[in-house]
Parts: sequence; C-alpha cells; structure tokens
Amino acid sequence: MTAPLPLPPVSEPFRLPFHYGALHQIGLDWLVAPGPVRELLAKHHPDLTAAEFEDGRALVSLNYQLYFAQYAFGGGVTQEIEFNVVAFPTGAEGRLPRLSYAQYAQGWDQTKLLGIARVHVVCDNPFAIRAGRELYAEPKYPGRFEVDLPSLNGPAGETWNVRCKAATIGVDGTLDEDLGPLVDLTAELDGLAPAVANSAPITGYGTDLEGRLLAGPMNVSQPYRWYDLAAPAHAGRARLTVHAPESDLGRDALALVGDGEPATGAWTYQSPPVAAHNRPYYVPVAPRP
Repeated sequence: MTAPLPLPPVSEPFRLPFHYGALHQIGLDWLVAPGPVRELLAKHHPDLTAAEFEDGRALVSLNYQLYFAQYAFGGGVTQEIEFNVVAFPTGAEGRLPRLSYAQYAQGWDQTKLLGIARVHVVCDNPFAIRAGRELYAEPKYPGRFEVDLPSLNGPAGETWNVRCKAATIGVDGTLDEDLGPLVDLTAELDGLAPAVANSAPITGYGTDLEGRLLAGPMNVSQPYRWYDLAAPAHAGRARLTVHAPESDLGRDALALVGDGEPATGAWTYQSPPVAAHNRPYYVPVAPRP
C-alpha cells in the first residue's frame, strides 16, 4: 500500500483556501487531434494523460477570468487567461466514466479526475502570479488585457471579446511594459440557449519544479452556463485569434488549435450582483420664502 503524501506547503503570506469575492469567466473548448496534445502534455505534465472524447480526440480549453478578492488591507482585481489540456493522472483510467464532450462539459464526471492541465497562464496581477506559481505550480507570467464583456452595467448582450497582451514586471514589482497582443478570444453567444452545467469543483493540475504533480480543486457557488457550438450554424460564433505566433502561448495554440478555428463549445460564469444603487428621483420641496 502506498503511504499517504504530505500536503504541499503554503508559503507566507498566502492563506488557503483563496476566496473569490466575484468571478466573471468565459471558456472556449476545442476537440483536436490527440498527437500534438500528448506531446505537449508529456513536456509539461509527464504524469498526466490526455482525456479522449469523440473519435479519440483530445480537448483543449482557453478560459479568461476577471475576479475580485477582498484582503485585510483592502481589495484587488485580477484578470488572467489559461491555456489548458483536459487530462487525468496516468493510471486512473479505470476510475473514469466513458463520456462524450457534451457530457463532460455539463459536469457528468463526478470523480473530478478529469481536470485542466495548465500549460500557459497569463495574468495582470504580480501578487496572483506569485501565488499561482508557489501554491499551485501554475506556469504563470505577466500580461495585460483589453476586454468587452457582458455586464448589467453595460449594453444588453452576450458577446465576449478578450485581448491578451504580453507584459513585464518592473523592478518595483508592478506590471510594466506592454509588449503587444498575444491572442484574442471572441464569443458571440447572443440568442443561444445555454444548458445548466454542474461542472464544479474543477480540478486544476500543475507540476512543480521537483516534478511532483499537484491537484487543486476550485469550487464555484453557482452552475456554469454551457453553449453547444458543434452545429455548423454556430461555427463562427467563438474563435481564437493568434497575434504572436513566435510566443510560447501562440506557438502552442497554433499547434493544437489553429488560428481562427471555431470552438466546439463555450462556458460562462458571472457572479450575481450583491447590491444595486438605483436611479435617483427629484424630491418635491416647499417653495422657499
């Protein structure tokens, strides 16, 4: 019998679990040829195996997150984008159910062994970059974002536009120079009826510098909304555009997904508002003498 493993350390000043005050997220999925996915996974996460879905295809996912966290000293807002392969620990094949992509996307894998193996994570918060690296072995590096998102404080609609740009961290520890666009995510989901997806908790996999495999679950308090984009009529609704093919993210995205390739599915989550400041009204007052 294998001896129990110790828990990974939690370095100062971090505390776990990390609590999100609000989360807004868009994910795009692609069913792709398995060969290049297996090669990339062997390079970054040698103890994981790529999941297989229809016709033996692998699943690649990009997701954008905008989240707020409240700390003792105040609040912080973070944006990031992840490039992931859906995978499971090698040797766990016998514990997994046989699922189609649509079943997986709606949360049918209750073993939660099918998780996201992070290959690239671009983030605009230096503190979150450090936390991701030290706590979860995320391959996280700096970037900037320009976004146009569905919002109760904006025009009606369900269109998401996200531009991810490369950046650096300055000597003072803050986000510094803008190095130009890396990738764009576009999802035009207006008029589509989503399915309720009970996919959380989502297992995130990382491999640390000593080659140890980590798994970190993320709970989300409400269901996701999943959009089936497999029908030919939806082929142009969601796509990835690569601007920097020479970058690590751009190279791997092109090798696995391609440029402008329509997504197989999309999933979204937006935290409900906790308060609303309503429209003012005029108060009638007595005439001044």
